[in-house]
Amino acid sequence: MTAQSATAARVRTGGPKDDGPKIVEHAMGWVLVMVIAMLVTQLGLL
Repeated sequence: MTAQSATAARVRTGGPKDDGPKIVEHAMGWVLVMVIAMLVTQLGLL
């Protein structure tokens, strides 16, 4: 059994899906960046 056929035989067990709403993921990423920036500013680390 080659490595390619071994990976092809595996069943997906979950994780991120490729068909989700990309805009929500993008927006949540920017929200996280803004929250971290506000925290750093409030703590005086910058």
